[in-house]
Amino acid sequence: MPAPTPKLRIAALSALVLLVAGCGLGRRHSPLECMERAMYFESNRSSRDGMIAVGSVVMNRVESGQYPRSICGVVGQRGQFAPGIMTRRMNDSGLPKVREAARAVMRGERHPMIGNAMFFHAASHRFGYDNMHYVLVAGGNAFYEKRKSHLVTQPVPPRPVEGVTGW
Repeated sequence: MPAPTPKLRIAALSALVLLVAGCGLGRRHSPLECMERAMYFESNRSSRDGMIAVGSVVMNRVESGQYPRSICGVVGQRGQFAPGIMTRRMNDSGLPKVREAARAVMRGERHPMIGNAMFFHAASHRFGYDNMHYVLVAGGNAFYEKRKSHLVTQPVPPRPVEGVTGW
């Protein structure tokens, strides 16, 4: 079998870079579209609070220096968000709410209780780790900061409280 040509190598490398950067191979997503995808697939479109909290985590990661420095890079990072987040089809159910929330986060809105949290999981899950400091439950997710064990003051997700925004 002959060795790949330089053009073929460049094309393959370009495709890999797009994939790693969180962009679809056939179409590059805008930062707003990537934020919408994170909110759509991670918050179940169940509440504005949940969507804003997911968006706040995405932005915390972008700004942290520990993750890719772009929204699409963070959202498309392998193994960090819902499988197929960059490629699955979003149906029209709930899209206007998602778009409004994504635009709000892109304009600078953050969930007031997220703080520096960069992690979340389904609120129904429980883990035995002792480094998870929970800050919020919203949109079906429990949001947390990773801390040294002796600095964790909220080791289990707080229960949502009916009628209280953000919980």
